[in-house]
Amino acid sequence: MACELVGFGMYVPPRVLTNEDLEKFLNTSDEWITTRTGIKERRIAEEWEKASDLGFYAAKEALEKAKMHPRDIDVVIVATSTPDMIFPSTACFLADKLKCNKPMAFDISAACSGFIYALTLAKTFIASGQAENVLVVGAEVFSKIVDWNDRTTAVLFGDGAGAVVLSRTNNDKGILSAVMHSDGSHWGSLYCPVGEKIKMRGRETFKLAVKNMADASMKALEKANLSLDDIKLVIPHQANIRIIKAIAERLELPEEKVFSNIHRYGNTSAASIPIAMYEAKEEGRFHSGDYLLLTAFGGGLTWGALTIKI
Repeated sequence: MACELVGFGMYVPPRVLTNEDLEKFLNTSDEWITTRTGIKERRIAEEWEKASDLGFYAAKEALEKAKMHPRDIDVVIVATSTPDMIFPSTACFLADKLKCNKPMAFDISAACSGFIYALTLAKTFIASGQAENVLVVGAEVFSKIVDWNDRTTAVLFGDGAGAVVLSRTNNDKGILSAVMHSDGSHWGSLYCPVGEKIKMRGRETFKLAVKNMADASMKALEKANLSLDDIKLVIPHQANIRIIKAIAERLELPEEKVFSNIHRYGNTSAASIPIAMYEAKEEGRFHSGDYLLLTAFGGGLTWGALTIKI
């Protein structure tokens, strides 16, 4: 049994934090940030807003686009590194806010790779017959774990949420292949101890991200019997414009075939790919029958890629 992506949603907080705003309290500049990251602004949640709050609005829109009621959802998976609490899971809070009918609900902690990890699991639930409809949400409030005195990380991250609804289908659409990996020996490249702030070794992370995302992408294409020529659009994790450009160069992709919205939102971790998917769809960058390639890399280290037929 295949699973089709039938609804997309996104939500970002209204508060905008620009590079010029950061100049007021950090030793940095708009030129420095833009040149090194491609980011011009990011969204910041209010103090009271949690990942489940952002995820609620994204999920609500995805369900509406899918013409589906929350009670039709069998499984809720939330990919997040900034959960509401250690437990209960953010997915349990979200399912309650949506008034779902007591679905299986749990979180995935795979940092920026969380959303594609979750999509892979969603397909497994549907293919095995355990679920008919699965809601997958990437929701992050990274502003709460960023050290706002550290310019190497404070300029990178933003808050937001994206969601998709996957449903059982008899057609040839949906997730065609997935390649997922991890390597805990490199955990020190990007991590956040409990109760502390994000720590990152930028150069090491950059090199590992480019190589592993590109390699996983090629493996996912091979697994699906596709080539890059078949792909309508590549949607990478929005971590850094230099990483995105380096992956495109490594895969010999033209700029117009790689989607990026990092200038508007910064790195929203597990939310970045679903937000990008939503905006790419709204902009008409892909249509029914097109093939997409998604790829991500995050703390863990975790990384992977998957192919989808829309």
